Amino acid sequence: MSITMSSASLPVLRTALSNLYHCLVKASDNARRRGFDPDVFVGLRLAPDMLPLAAQVRIACDVAKYGAARLGGLQAPRDADDETTLDQLKARIARTLDWLGTVPAEAIDGSEAREIRFTVGRAAEPRVMAGEAYLKHWVLPNLFFHVTTTYALLRQAGVDLGKADFLQGDAAP
Repeated sequence: MSITMSSASLPVLRTALSNLYHCLVKASDNARRRGFDPDVFVGLRLAPDMLPLAAQVRIACDVAKYGAARLGGLQAPRDADDETTLDQLKARIARTLDWLGTVPAEAIDGSEAREIRFTVGRAAEPRVMAGEAYLKHWVLPNLFFHVTTTYALLRQAGVDLGKADFLQGDAAP
């Protein structure tokens, strides 16, 4: 069987978000064991000018759902971006995973040359890419950037995470 756009996107998106969910579960458990409120993690930053952990999780979810939606010519659900707790962030990941589970492979397959139009950043800078380039050079790198950043924030804060947590595979909530 040859690789398809759906096989190169949907399982990768779901696995990365499932691993992110797993890391947040471990963070909650770690905080409780150490005797503090797990929601302290939500505002973590590695540097003063970076987005906090909550934004990292939101963006990872958005990159996954909007990436799949654009490739498939679908409408992704919108979120309010108002999560303030780890439980709310886990719920957002779960909703995103649920929605990704509804995306038909047929909608994404054949999108290699489809023109993908999207905006970037607060300035809403317009971008246009072919579907395959969009997946390889925008969606997947952005997804892994934000999942990795969340992992690094939690690890730096003392959560017992290792490479196996980041790469554990499909462990959807």
